[in-house]
Amino acid sequence: MSMSIEDAAKSRPGFPRPFPNTPNNVLEQLSLKEKVIVVTGAADGIGLAVAEAMAEAGGHVALWYNSNDAAVSRAEELAHAHGIKSSAFKVDVSNSEQIEKGLAAVVEKFGKIDVFVANAGLALCKPILEQTLDEYKKQMSVNVDGVVYCSKLVGAIFKQQGFGNLIITSSMSAHIVNVPVDQPVYNATKAFVTHFGKCLAREWRDFARVNIVSPGFFDTKMGAGPEGLQEAYRMSTLGRQGHVKEIKGLYLYLASDASTYMTGSDLLIDGGYVLP
Repeated sequence: MSMSIEDAAKSRPGFPRPFPNTPNNVLEQLSLKEKVIVVTGAADGIGLAVAEAMAEAGGHVALWYNSNDAAVSRAEELAHAHGIKSSAFKVDVSNSEQIEKGLAAVVEKFGKIDVFVANAGLALCKPILEQTLDEYKKQMSVNVDGVVYCSKLVGAIFKQQGFGNLIITSSMSAHIVNVPVDQPVYNATKAFVTHFGKCLAREWRDFARVNIVSPGFFDTKMGAGPEGLQEAYRMSTLGRQGHVKEIKGLYLYLASDASTYMTGSDLLIDGGYVLP
């Protein structure tokens, strides 16, 4: 940081950096033609919607899943519907060796990785006094370790390629203390990955962009549970949960050349839940 006007006014080698060589037309900017995108937790919910968005925009998509093998048929459907390449890969993101093998398999099949969406997550919404230590460790292994492992390993690929784009799915729960259900561990895991992503944006500034998406309640199996559903309606400014089709455009924007001047951002998409 410059400490004086004189110091701040000095020219520095390499600055300003050039503008990116991207299209002027915004619809062309949003195209993902010939880009390769990996989405974790892609068998259903937000992850599947993200994979759909990438395929609809012309991108080749690798759907990563752990236990839900519906991802296999989803990948086939996307390839057939949109004329792109799409494959499913069984990868446990809490296992660094599986991630490494999964990334190698994607590069072997597609030749590169342009965008990696670290979306897989686990929600065990319990007070800390009611949560077992094994449950705590399981949640940390997916929500925190999974994001760190994926980021470290795909980041090495990005650096070698000289380009890359990481998008982390966090949560509005990184910003608030959820009520009426107590879920301190889940909230803390999301606060971790949000700040982690911001730090990576700085660290990887020479070769990759990093941004964070923080969804509110969406109508998926990880949306508001029975105990909190009515409160979710009341707290949301829009008075409802989100539909997954309403989040597709945000991930597409971040994955595309329309967002080349955005890095280190944490984007809330929560129907106004955190406003009060």
